[in-house]
Amino acid sequence: TIIKLSTYFSKSEDVIPLSFVLGFYVNVVYTRWWSQFCTIPEPDGIALQVSATVIGNVITTSFSMPSVFIYQFDFQEDMPRMIRRTIMRYVVLSFTMTLTMISPRIKKRFPTYEHLVEAGLLTDDEKKLIEEFQDCQPKYAMYWLPISWAVNLAVEAKSEKLIEGEIGLEDLVGQLNKFREKCKMLTYYDWVCIPLVYTQLVTFAVYLYFLFTIIGEQFIEESSNINSRSFMFPFMNCLKFFFYMGWLKVAESMINPFGEDDDDFDINWMIDRNLQVGYWIVDKNQNKCPRVTKDYHWDKPIVSQLPFTKETAKYKCDHPVSSTRHIELEKTRKKHIFNCCESDETGVEGTYGILGKMQLIPKRHNSKASLNKVTIESTKNEDEV
Repeated sequence: TIIKLSTYFSKSEDVIPLSFVLGFYVNVVYTRWWSQFCTIPEPDGIALQVSATVIGNVITTSFSMPSVFIYQFDFQEDMPRMIRRTIMRYVVLSFTMTLTMISPRIKKRFPTYEHLVEAGLLTDDEKKLIEEFQDCQPKYAMYWLPISWAVNLAVEAKSEKLIEGEIGLEDLVGQLNKFREKCKMLTYYDWVCIPLVYTQLVTFAVYLYFLFTIIGEQFIEESSNINSRSFMFPFMNCLKFFFYMGWLKVAESMINPFGEDDDDFDINWMIDRNLQVGYWIVDKNQNKCPRVTKDYHWDKPIVSQLPFTKETAKYKCDHPVSSTRHIELEKTRKKHIFNCCESDETGVEGTYGILGKMQLIPKRHNSKASLNKVTIESTKNEDEV
């Protein structure tokens, strides 16, 4: 009975298309995992737009900095600077509030609005506004509210002549809206997950496959046939086990990239980085740039090849050559032929068919033009006579 059962399962182990099921599942999980990573927003574009747009009234004073930085530094009024910094703080606040909704790590770091106030991302007045809104609509997320404040602040700056032109305001609002869209997509990924039934089905199929393999690939001493089951140690079955189970574990580790596992996205540093870099762009680096000088290749007619280190000298190579570089034509065949599609004296035109083969078709004559030609020729003959 055991031999018959083992033989039956050994013949039926390929009934489950495990490679297809598992491969498709891993592809779905990986595509979703990478899409979530690409959806993580970055405020650098907004910071550059704010720095270039919100200028305000300035008092220019000569100012020198160490090293190569010698520039006209602008001692600005407090209002333009506050607007730029506040817009960036609202952007980072929106990003942080979004992450607290989808990442346990960020939720444990900022569990309440009071923690955001202590971190400097939120003021007491702003906290009260959020809580008042939540009292009216407690079931909705608040990640979009700081972006709304940033847009209102940009409009107010435009009315106070701190932003010149409608195009600058329109571009800034567009950048803020794109940032909000990415935050919204992150919440949608957290809301709509891969169906649990699909994950359970794939997991059950993998475990069931190896249950059939254990029963069907047993070592049978009474077997007279020498086949793959006659070996004491099932090498190929162990290889399949490590391959399929590893494949499944890879998918399970990528199914929730904002979790607390070691392989999940580490996004705590992004909050600090975005705030520091954003403040640096809109405040510390405002209206500063290196002194404009002649570059190293200024007096050289041709720019020489950039140097290599000793370690990278082996990677030096010539530029790629096109595949048609060495094709040359004879001098007599280099002349252009105009009107090459006109017919010859035989009255037959050549054309190319759908499959690229040459087809011959009768020439079409213009009846009016032919009649005029015949009339002219007959007139010439009469005059000669």
